[in-house]
Amino acid sequence: MYGGLTGMDKKETVQKHGADQVQVWRRSFDIPPPEIEKDNKYYPGNEAKYAALDPKDIPTTECLKDTIARVMPYWEEQIAPELKAGKTVFVAAHGNSIRAILKFLEGISDDDITGLEIPTGTPLVYDLDKDLKPIKPDEANLSAGRCPPTAPLTFGCYLGDAEKIKAAAEAVKNQTKVG
Repeated sequence: MYGGLTGMDKKETVQKHGADQVQVWRRSFDIPPPEIEKDNKYYPGNEAKYAALDPKDIPTTECLKDTIARVMPYWEEQIAPELKAGKTVFVAAHGNSIRAILKFLEGISDDDITGLEIPTGTPLVYDLDKDLKPIKPDEANLSAGRCPPTAPLTFGCYLGDAEKIKAAAEAVKNQTKVG
């Protein structure tokens, strides 16, 4: 939830608020963008799917800390049971939701998680043990064609050409650069 920034692309946001402030909002752990006003055409409370919600339950902004508080119950209630049942689970989500899950799986600190760039549209694979703890790929996995962990991750690996993945992560990082 981009709050008052909703409806602007990243470059417009930089032009209006400055690159440094936008970077704070995009990558700080617990500093959300300004709240969206209820008279903003993008206010989620205007959508029919939220009509039954109490207005106090409709988010008006969100930082990574808030995203984690929203995503991890879903992990525990929906994803974890499927994994424990032996199923393969595919999660498609935006960068901060993926960041929330990776923070949990990798044990990444609040300070370090904010700098993790998630390349758009690139599959990221984890092998988990019976307790849903990530398994570090060993030589047997690597020789069987499994990918090695992708720095700075310890357990997860992106599928695809390493240079293209690095470029995709860099492109995400540079989305707010103007000119």
